[in-house]
Amino acid sequence: MDILQAIVYGVVEGATEFIPVSSTAHLYLVPYVFGWEKPATEFTAIIQLGAILAVVLYFWKDLSGAAVAWAKSLRGGPKDTVEVKTGWAVFIATAIISVVGFALHNYIEGPFRSLWVVGSSLIVMGLVMIVAEKKASLSRGPDSISNRDGILIGLWQCVALIPGMSRSGSTISGALFGGFDRASAARISFLMSVPAIALAGAYEGVKEIKHLKEANLIAPTAIATVASFVVGYICIKWLMGFIQRRGVVPFVGYRVALGAFVLFMCATGRWDPNPESKLTTTATSEATSQLPLPAPNLQTNVPQKVARAR
Repeated sequence: MDILQAIVYGVVEGATEFIPVSSTAHLYLVPYVFGWEKPATEFTAIIQLGAILAVVLYFWKDLSGAAVAWAKSLRGGPKDTVEVKTGWAVFIATAIISVVGFALHNYIEGPFRSLWVVGSSLIVMGLVMIVAEKKASLSRGPDSISNRDGILIGLWQCVALIPGMSRSGSTISGALFGGFDRASAARISFLMSVPAIALAGAYEGVKEIKHLKEANLIAPTAIATVASFVVGYICIKWLMGFIQRRGVVPFVGYRVALGAFVLFMCATGRWDPNPESKLTTTATSEATSQLPLPAPNLQTNVPQKVARAR
């Protein structure tokens, strides 16, 4: 991977991580559009840390306040402040997606990565976002958050484990269904993103650091992470104002159009929806073809020839 590719991946990650259009889907589609080699899974997971750093910086007061208040509540401190309730909601949501993500890991890294799934998910979540906007009462503010919201929005966040669904799209929709106003829904979505994505990125970084070094991806990963931080911060600042004024409906048309385009490209054979499965099959076939053939059973044949000679 060269520097230009790293920058493109970083910009795409930062621009789409928090806008409800699915960063996973866009990162997955970049190689198809530009004809590049598909990046390693750990690369795309780690560069998300740049976008998360942007959230931490933008919401530092909220995050630090919730973390400190939550920690104090464990030691007998106040348990009914907004900061404590926010901290517990984020903790519960993180615990839920951690368990579900671990349980579905093989599916997330396997069948769910098909372009058929990505295209369909883009369309489905777009329709869900419309319903969420229509059904939202917009009557609740951030001070009304509870453990129940942590459970419900946490379950909605699990939907984003399917590529194309969008973590921000699912959590904002979940918050809107719960009656939160748009600004509060976006804020909750951002706060819940920090531990979930940070844990995933840190896990992949620790687990695959050796592979990144061997593949000479340390520098590209660092560059892409910085790019995702810069672009992510800009997008957060813009999105908070935009969603408060317009909601999430303006993103629905783009999601549906992109999803339909992806499905069309797969249906017409222009894009291979499951390239990874073919690579795995090819590798298995090659490995099998290189296995040594069984030696002939000479002991069985010799007596037969001797008997005929007699």
